[in-house]
Amino acid sequence: MDYSLSSLDYSQFLNMREELSLMLVILLVFVADLFLCKEPKDGESLSAQKKSPIAWVTLTLFTVHTLINLLPCLNGSMDTISAFGGMYQHTAMMTVVKSVLNVGTLVVFLMAGGWLNREENRVKRGEFYTITLFTLLGMYFMISSGHFLMFFIGLEMASVPMAALVAFDKYRYESAEAGAKFVLLAIFSSGLLLYGISLIYGATGTLYFERLRLAFSADSLINLIGLTFFLTGMGFKISLVPFHLWTADTYQGAPTVVTSYLSVISKGSAAFVLFTVLVKAFGADDLAVEWNRALFWIIIVTITVANLFAIQQQNLKRFMAFSAISQAGYLVLGIMGGTAQGQTALVYYLLVYMAANLGAFAVINVIEQQSGKIRIDDYDGLYNTNPKLSFLMTLCLFSLAGIPPFAGMFSKFFIFMAAFNAGYPWLVLIALINTVLSLYYYLLIVKAMYIKTNASPIATFRSDNGTRAALVICTLGVVLFGIMGVCYSYIDSLSIL
Repeated sequence: MDYSLSSLDYSQFLNMREELSLMLVILLVFVADLFLCKEPKDGESLSAQKKSPIAWVTLTLFTVHTLINLLPCLNGSMDTISAFGGMYQHTAMMTVVKSVLNVGTLVVFLMAGGWLNREENRVKRGEFYTITLFTLLGMYFMISSGHFLMFFIGLEMASVPMAALVAFDKYRYESAEAGAKFVLLAIFSSGLLLYGISLIYGATGTLYFERLRLAFSADSLINLIGLTFFLTGMGFKISLVPFHLWTADTYQGAPTVVTSYLSVISKGSAAFVLFTVLVKAFGADDLAVEWNRALFWIIIVTITVANLFAIQQQNLKRFMAFSAISQAGYLVLGIMGGTAQGQTALVYYLLVYMAANLGAFAVINVIEQQSGKIRIDDYDGLYNTNPKLSFLMTLCLFSLAGIPPFAGMFSKFFIFMAAFNAGYPWLVLIALINTVLSLYYYLLIVKAMYIKTNASPIATFRSDNGTRAALVICTLGVVLFGIMGVCYSYIDSLSIL
């Protein structure tokens, strides 16, 4: 169905409830920032800015937004919605994914408190919250898109503000360099993706996902080239090998809080969107064979190369960058075959990965803010001075490695079962071998904290309230998601396929 300006029913915008709700939160945070975070006058101290309530205003509004939009889904009253001729689509599963991203963003906001209270960042706190929420709004549009135009608008809405977050510490050389690299690679990947979309449109005459599934043919060379460019562009966004070269430098240079957001929220949303686009637009049997074949080799190379490079890292942020690349390979493993079980496993894996990875980054961030140390050998003897942080870091690393009984073991089990049932046993075997390899390099950090000694270890300190709250949430996620299979079963019942 096509709409002209004269016949467009503007009431359809009301169907975009979650997007409108988030836009309202952004507007209120922006207005609050104007009145609550005024720049000090010449010669006036910045100490008063430390008491600004903008952080609590943002957290409160965003928490209310998350609960309001999640409750209908929990009550089972969420209906499938389609608006603007199918350009916008919404299901209960999409609400679950958006809510997962919301919780992850809340954790990032909590752990950002100490960093934002630094003197050079106090007057920019409102900007940080507003820009971050704008990137999340772009991810919302991506997730609910049923048309490549809305998909691309959402992608750019998420990517452009992200460059500002990466370069947020503008007076620090590493942050500015990371921002420049991110912008250049984002432009390059978006160009490749847009070129692929243009080829697809030229060959089929439509950009609607449902229509593409009927019109797209694997027998056409231009169709396959368009699909290849699309996969390449998304590979850059998710940091799949060989499109990963920007990741380590960007993660190292960006503020640690932004790095955690990039590694979980951005990557997780892109992986889910890749699944839905491949299934909805390119899910025809003959075409599915082609992209499954391509993803088969990309997953193998991504997990293996990332694990080998992670072993060689000493900088913890670069270490976590290659860990995130490896985890991206496991996420994409759920896409293989395009099954409902794979989609459910992907969302569950994202939920567990979010808890473990953000927990590890919360520890890294607070130690960096307190001591300025970011290398693995700086953590030698950490257990002797900060036993609680060491213990929580260990839990998160064990979950990332997939050690039972933590949640990471169950998320890997479900993702492996989905790929195995889709007909890829050899891929699962290679992934299992790489899981053993990843266990080795995660244990290197545990060894440093508990076994190695340090003549000048990191001093004992007390974390700020926001970091403690973030660590409590992440620890509960790591432990409880490993005990409760209800989460997986419930998400499975919401599958859109």
